[in-house]
Amino acid sequence: MARDLVIGLDSSTQSTKAVAWSREGEPVAEGRAAHAMLTPRAGWNEQEPDAWWSAACEALRAVAGAVGADRVAGLAISNQRETTAFLGADGRSLRPAILWLDERGREHLAGVAAAFGAARLHEISGKPVDLTPALYRLAWMREHEPATLDAAMVLDAHAALVWRLTGRPAASWTSADPSGLFDISARDWSQPILDHLGLRPGQLAPVARPGAGVGAVAPDAAAATGLRAGTPVFAGGGDGQCAGLGADAARAGRVYLNLGTAVIAGAWAPGPTLSRNWRTMLSPTGEGYFLECCQRAGAYLVNWFVDGFAGGRADPSVFDRLEAQAAALPVGSEGVAVCPYLTGCMDPHWDVSARASFTGLGPGHGVAHLYRAMLEAITLESARGVAAMAAEGLAPERIIAVGGGAQSALWMRMAADATQLPVTRSASVEASALGAGISAAVGAGWFAGFGEAAAAMCREGGTVAPDPGARAAWARAGAAQAAAYRPGGAGPGGTSPADAATG
Repeated sequence: MARDLVIGLDSSTQSTKAVAWSREGEPVAEGRAAHAMLTPRAGWNEQEPDAWWSAACEALRAVAGAVGADRVAGLAISNQRETTAFLGADGRSLRPAILWLDERGREHLAGVAAAFGAARLHEISGKPVDLTPALYRLAWMREHEPATLDAAMVLDAHAALVWRLTGRPAASWTSADPSGLFDISARDWSQPILDHLGLRPGQLAPVARPGAGVGAVAPDAAAATGLRAGTPVFAGGGDGQCAGLGADAARAGRVYLNLGTAVIAGAWAPGPTLSRNWRTMLSPTGEGYFLECCQRAGAYLVNWFVDGFAGGRADPSVFDRLEAQAAALPVGSEGVAVCPYLTGCMDPHWDVSARASFTGLGPGHGVAHLYRAMLEAITLESARGVAAMAAEGLAPERIIAVGGGAQSALWMRMAADATQLPVTRSASVEASALGAGISAAVGAGWFAGFGEAAAAMCREGGTVAPDPGARAAWARAGAAQAAAYRPGGAGPGGTSPADAATG
């Protein structure tokens, strides 16, 4: 039987999806399974790595059962980024994995920045000081659970799942990169950062270029997943980079806009350009870099508002109703402005203490004004990032929208008008799984490289052209919305922990 399919396995924060893709990028079969998040105390978010594996097995069995294991030419993994597992020599968990959402590293931001140097960290890792990289949670582990940290293999979800599949852990450049422990120029673990944490190089997984072979499905994993023993496993990468690849945005001129729980605007760059307007990541193709503007609370902010103030998501019509009401309002939401930093701010302020606010409210405003102002705020934050990229010479020509928010006609219109760029909806709902599938297709030798593979497998939907007449209104709205931010989350004069460490 022809091995005419590849599998993209997307292990995300809340669930695992396995999608079998054809050479044309058509999804042929899909399996999915949820895994629970543990919250042992406020601000702590954990998962059991065994839950990742159980969900992966369930999802893969569904796909293999639907298409036949002999048709699978290989698979690659897209993983939730910045999440860290602590595994013993036998591959079993020594403690629950600490998720990217976890905030216990907050107390170590200033200390690590002061001791190592915030500018030096940014230069090596491409990441400004921030809660999201695993680095600061590992500093917490060094202080609070040193024996576990010394005994553990410290692995991202990609490396942990590859270990279960093949018998040996392996990270990709782009699954390792978001951790804050990776040298984005050397494309390897940073020895100075490991030394600062007291980690031995052998505690980290070997790293591989995206699309490179990292092993084959072992007999015991084949029995658990329904795959054929010996099926090749290729390096995939972090889900954000894989989503950009699945949107065919890993090339000049294109920006991907992931309108999901977090909202990410990313663009490919030939070199490791550093700025506080983004974090600098490695490209999912292994060539060049991704500049990522990231809002931790994107659709999460919207869902929080709807659940608490607009009747809740149990009403299936709630979003359609709010969108219709908001679309009838003018740009600027009749004076209402939102600071969208519900869970702190990444770029451009890197202020973990920042919080959300609504300003400009009057007696004539209602729920629709607040809803529209939130969408405008999230859109404007991304638009400012894209403008900063353009100022660095990246010359964005088109935005490719992915994620659940891309189904909103209003949000697509806002993105086009705020950036003055055409916005095209990706035809693939599972962009991260497609990016992983493209990595597997390249590894399997279906295409000469990532550019050819993405051109063949990525598909696009409709496009919204920008309205030049809306430019002035969006400029006014942008000025009002930017002014809604107050540093430190406590009014003018507040200071973030990172800024306190760096003066």
